[in-house]
Amino acid sequence: MADVLLGFDYGTHKIGVAVGQALTGTATPLETLGMVNRRPDWDKIARLLAEWRPTALVVGHPFEMGDGEADNAAGAKRFARQLHGRFRLPVHLADERLTSREAWSQLGREAGKDPTRVDAFAAKLILETWLND
Repeated sequence: MADVLLGFDYGTHKIGVAVGQALTGTATPLETLGMVNRRPDWDKIARLLAEWRPTALVVGHPFEMGDGEADNAAGAKRFARQLHGRFRLPVHLADERLTSREAWSQLGREAGKDPTRVDAFAAKLILETWLND
């Protein structure tokens, strides 16, 4: 069986989630999770992990174009540490520079109909970036 991974596009208001596999180097957007009391929805994350049974997790690491960390990098790294602490799976950080912009570009009009799809699609791009590095 191929290694299954879950990818996360962490944001302060929502978290995009995607599933992918190492064998093909591809990923599929799953869903966008809202926050619960300004915290990740750990119950939904636990359900996704139970359903997909990933061998590892990948979290987008925000960078500015000039190679410095973006303002929200600390939150993404904290989320990655919490994932590891709660679920005891390997957690990797992946450069997520321009993934949201690329997600908007690839989704086109569909993004305007349901903007939450952008976060899950960005998670797909983050995961594919990590799988193919």
